[in-house]
Amino acid sequence: MKLQGIFPPITTPFNSEGELYKAKVRHNVEKWNLAALAGYVVCGSTGESVMLTPEEKYQMWEWVAEYAAPEKLLLAGTGVESVRETVALTNRAAGVGYKAALVRTPHYYKNLLNNAAAQALYFRSVADQAKIPIMIYNWPQTTGLDIPAEAVAALSEHPNIIAIKESSGSLEKVMQMIREVKPGFQVLVGSAPTLYPSFQVGAVGAVLAFANAAPYATIAIWEAFRAREYAAAADWQNRIARAAVLVTTRYGIPGLKHAMDLNGYYGGPPRLPLTPATPEAKREIEDAFHDLKG
Repeated sequence: MKLQGIFPPITTPFNSEGELYKAKVRHNVEKWNLAALAGYVVCGSTGESVMLTPEEKYQMWEWVAEYAAPEKLLLAGTGVESVRETVALTNRAAGVGYKAALVRTPHYYKNLLNNAAAQALYFRSVADQAKIPIMIYNWPQTTGLDIPAEAVAALSEHPNIIAIKESSGSLEKVMQMIREVKPGFQVLVGSAPTLYPSFQVGAVGAVLAFANAAPYATIAIWEAFRAREYAAAADWQNRIARAAVLVTTRYGIPGLKHAMDLNGYYGGPPRLPLTPATPEAKREIEDAFHDLKG
């Protein structure tokens, strides 16, 4: 399975009462279908997955599968703390047509899980029982736990673990993994501010929250890199730099959802206890996205 290109980890639309908003799921997916995105990650961290019940995750997977264009590759965010529930979620997603599962590193019991052996046990146990391939998801800025590159290299030998989404933003770590993983194991990144440099060192794709609001800008970087138009890729990277920081590290999901509203997608409110972006944040985001419309 090739995971090349740009995948947005799609946001979850909520109405004013905090309920899933089916009409806006359809609106966003059908609009994204028009872009040359490789596919969608549904119920990842950008989708506020930790705020969703299992039943809501099932519903989101079904709706997106219904509205996605046939050529879009569907990936499900299924990682939770226990092997048992992660396997159950993964196999439920497989049943509605998802092709792979994005599984984040378990981290709640940090003192017990902050070692390569514990991480390897978790991912191997999930992969042994999953009906679809597994992608490791590493986001140490949020989880507080950073799976070592050496552990990823060892896990790459498992026949049902096919890729990693590395969101640390560390190009050095990306390069180490590319050197050490088995041939065919795919390294994707999750950091829009380092997207083009990541492609330069060997990443094959990206799962980018920023692509929810400005998919064409990220696709432009990917396509320019593939066409060896390196000056164009670098130019687009510079264009998105400020906006990408604002809607990821600085203002997070509330900021990203506002940027989506600006660009014709439905962002809407985040789910409590997250709150909408402040007026000051909105003005800053509007200025940064002024030339990143459509």
